[in-house]
Amino acid sequence: MSSSDSQTINWQQQANQCLLNGDYLQASRLYETAIEAEPEIRSHYWNLGLMLLLQGQEAEAQTTWLLAMAEGEAEEVEQWTTELIEVLQREAERRESLEDWTVAWAIRQHIREINPTDIDNLLRLIQLSIKLENYTGEELESFGILELLRSDPPVEVNREFLIHTLQHILVHAPAHPQSLELTEACLPYVPDQEKFIDTLIVIGHDLSAGRGNPQQAASLYELGLSIEPNHPRLLMAAASVYQQMRQESRGIELAKLLFSVVEDLPRKAFASHLILRGMMHAGTKYIEEATAFLPQHEVILLSLIEASPTGIDQETTVHLFCTPYYFPYFRDNPRANLSLRYQIFQICQQNIESYGKETVELYRQRRLSRTIDRTSTRPLKIGYLSHCLRIHSVGWLARWLFEHHNPEQFQFYAYLMNAEGREDRLQNVYVEQAYKAYEFPVGSTDIADRISEDEIDILIDLDSITLDACCEIMTAKPAPVQATWLGWDVSGVSTIDYFIADPYVLPEDAQDYYSEKIWRLPQTYIAVDGFEVGIRTVRREDFDISSDAVIYLSSQTGYKYNPQTTRLQMQIIKAVPNSYLMLKDVNSREVLEDFFMQMAKEEGVNPDHIKFMSGVPLTSNHRANLGIADIVLDTFPYNGATTTLETLWMEIPMVTRVGQQFASRNSYTMMVNAGINEGIAWTDEEYVEWGIRLGTDEALRQQVAWKLRKSKQFAPLWNGKQFTREMEKAYQQMWQIYLDSRG
Repeated sequence: MSSSDSQTINWQQQANQCLLNGDYLQASRLYETAIEAEPEIRSHYWNLGLMLLLQGQEAEAQTTWLLAMAEGEAEEVEQWTTELIEVLQREAERRESLEDWTVAWAIRQHIREINPTDIDNLLRLIQLSIKLENYTGEELESFGILELLRSDPPVEVNREFLIHTLQHILVHAPAHPQSLELTEACLPYVPDQEKFIDTLIVIGHDLSAGRGNPQQAASLYELGLSIEPNHPRLLMAAASVYQQMRQESRGIELAKLLFSVVEDLPRKAFASHLILRGMMHAGTKYIEEATAFLPQHEVILLSLIEASPTGIDQETTVHLFCTPYYFPYFRDNPRANLSLRYQIFQICQQNIESYGKETVELYRQRRLSRTIDRTSTRPLKIGYLSHCLRIHSVGWLARWLFEHHNPEQFQFYAYLMNAEGREDRLQNVYVEQAYKAYEFPVGSTDIADRISEDEIDILIDLDSITLDACCEIMTAKPAPVQATWLGWDVSGVSTIDYFIADPYVLPEDAQDYYSEKIWRLPQTYIAVDGFEVGIRTVRREDFDISSDAVIYLSSQTGYKYNPQTTRLQMQIIKAVPNSYLMLKDVNSREVLEDFFMQMAKEEGVNPDHIKFMSGVPLTSNHRANLGIADIVLDTFPYNGATTTLETLWMEIPMVTRVGQQFASRNSYTMMVNAGINEGIAWTDEEYVEWGIRLGTDEALRQQVAWKLRKSKQFAPLWNGKQFTREMEKAYQQMWQIYLDSRG
């Protein structure tokens, strides 16, 4: 090696060391010296320009590069441009490895100016913008990325990196219109269709469940279906999101397609459930078709029970929990409904204990290894698990338990599912009142582990079968004592020890067919201190109803309306002179009108005496609007719950039909615990009789209203503090039973 070569290597090492040390000025001087000595070597100019750029001298850097290229031929300039980009690319990559995003972004912007069609660099710029939190979505258009991807022939691009960037964009700005355009433009470049569809499903679920944007999720799913029109998981996700958006026709269509393409019984059972769910969420539009489909759905579930398959994947197993959900809406047969539910859940439990064997065993060992001092006076740790501790029926009703609990004896933990980032004032109340609260994101998989690590003594499930993920958590048994309360009937999970009820909401012989121990509180299983009531936004004159007319009101979710009960309501209207039936369903007004008008025609009721009330944004106004009614007519076989409490709080007489299942006895227990028996019917005939009697006897209505007003002073239903003491006593007794069982 000559001495000149040695000197060259030495100064280049010095320049590189200066770069690494951040001494860009000294590096610039070294490259300037090199240019004076070797003006023909272009790389000196490229590196000098880079050093100037790093010093913030962008104009000087560009001048240096242009000067070096000024006298070159076209081929030379092209070669030199490639060399310059390589120098800049190398430094940008180094900066990215150091997580120096700002400098990397600035360098790549210069690469973009030099070569605006370098799509890999443009994608890197997008990712850097996301890291710097200044990505707007407009870059896809301004950078020309969409145009490049749509070019013919297709642009040369690192396809894996393209889809990786798309995933980042969909996570960061999924609702931006150009994010959807990019997704569509990426379709011809998808290197792994299955992986791509998995990405769409994950992002779509976050959009619909976590960010409240099901429309964007549906658009992503439709793009996926354009690639794989019969993809089971994609069909499942798409059917679910369309049903969430109340676009039931498309949801049912996709559910039926799913049913036709899957062959294994577990997924076929869930597809069948999706079909039924779509029909139910459509309100009364598909009521006849749903009624006819229910036996077919039951046959599929019975076939699944007979096969009792093992080795079912986690996603499908969890979905199976909800497949028996709708039976109580059709029939008041708790023995049959519960039997079906228990057997389905046994399949789920077997599979969870298989694929989650290590987790289940971990929680068991933690429970057994806990040291419990029987003489300790420490507070009991009570965990509440729910996705509904927010502006929701469960949220409105459970709040008094948090309000009145004794913090010296009980520490309340709130495990709020699908709650991260959700703006909800009632959820904030729970977070503030809990000893410790967790707001988990959509799809969180560490909830059960959090409960176990917190060493919760008693875990209360508020969601039951309404949320399949909740069932999976309860099955893993992260707490030594587990109970279901408030949200629904029992889930059927055998690891749940107790079902909290009262003397009325379940028949006396219910323990004969419930596997869970029924823990009957002494008076009522729910109590509230009251409800916030706003300003009434409706008046009789809005509907051309005279002041002396009798208004019956039914205000329920569409799928609670049952044709048989509706016919009974029509008989009441027909028998009571100058009476009207007013309906309210905020989800399917047009469908509801078609259903009730047809029923009125069949029963010989003047259609002018059927009125429809629109929903209002504020719950407080909804409660005030109940005051337009003289009598409220309950649904059957699935009663109202929160709506019943609101009706009684507004001091309005009501008629309910009592059945045998939990869902058909809610109004019964609430009326008894509000101190009234007028309006409680045990047969269809009594339902009609009470409806007519209350409609024709104004004095009776006034008597009931007065009793409801007076009941606010003493009735168990309106004493949240007393109810809380009863619940706390139950918790202490449950815990003592557990301690005794440990010996």
